[in-house]
Amino acid sequence: PGAWRNTDAMGTVVVVGSLNVDLVVGVDRMPDPGETVMGRSLDQHPGGKGLNQAVAAARLGTRVEMIGAVGSDDSGAWLRGIVTSEGIGDAGIRTGSGPAGTALIEVDRSGMNRIVVVPGANGAVTPDDVAAALADIDDISIVLTQGEVPLASIEAAMVVGRAMGARTILNPAPVLDYPVDLLRAVDIVLPNEHEAAQLTGLDTSTLEGAQSAAAHLVSLGVTCAIITRGGDGAIWATADSSGSIPVFPVTPVDTVAAGDGFCGGLVAALAEGHELTEALRWAAAAGGLATTKAGAVPSLPTRAELDALLR
Repeated sequence: PGAWRNTDAMGTVVVVGSLNVDLVVGVDRMPDPGETVMGRSLDQHPGGKGLNQAVAAARLGTRVEMIGAVGSDDSGAWLRGIVTSEGIGDAGIRTGSGPAGTALIEVDRSGMNRIVVVPGANGAVTPDDVAAALADIDDISIVLTQGEVPLASIEAAMVVGRAMGARTILNPAPVLDYPVDLLRAVDIVLPNEHEAAQLTGLDTSTLEGAQSAAAHLVSLGVTCAIITRGGDGAIWATADSSGSIPVFPVTPVDTVAAGDGFCGGLVAALAEGHELTEALRWAAAAGGLATTKAGAVPSLPTRAELDALLR
């Protein structure tokens, strides 16, 4: 873990990813196939894994730039306004034709969720967009991306970021057909246990299974694999070491964006020069705090909240 110290502290974190309008429906329980249930509430929040993770890092004091696309509709303008209001650089966000990305989210009384994402403008992000935007950003320390933009653009983010000397991080959510050559350009891959199972074909429902999946991902060429396991914390592995991090004791209200909070906490700590094990503590704390409030962006913690929980 000591090798993961970032000597270029407080470099810029670049997030290449989606910006969505989240329509969140509260239900007592999830409907079965073919069944209708009554909803308790309907709310609209800014979201998208890219925007969530950018906000998560920015609220922890990190310098963040975002690369992506919004629609030409009112929702697109609203999402861009969220980016700038959070202090995130938006020069890499272009306005495309058509609607903004939209996520339909069901949340039951226990806080568990189901999500359907319609990409909208996010599907228009091209590899050339990514490469050009990265070239215009100074002092990049980390490039972080997810699975809600086209695969070719994800690959551009990792390959170009690596060539520029940045640490590259892939949150493979949702899981796409990631080629092995792409994984070899990834320093940290960060799936949850379900995504890790899809990526590796292994049963990750047990600790031993998750550890095997992390080791398998490292064997494919990534430098470090981190697998989040919900209430069971997270495990990590590199070629020569491994470990785990427990959850912080919180009372969950809504698990939407918990994984995004985890990603934001991780990159914020790494950008400040912390070693991997301390960065994972930040990640676990930020992810836990994100479950204590409803919504995606509204739930992401501030630095003061994170510091209080860490203490």
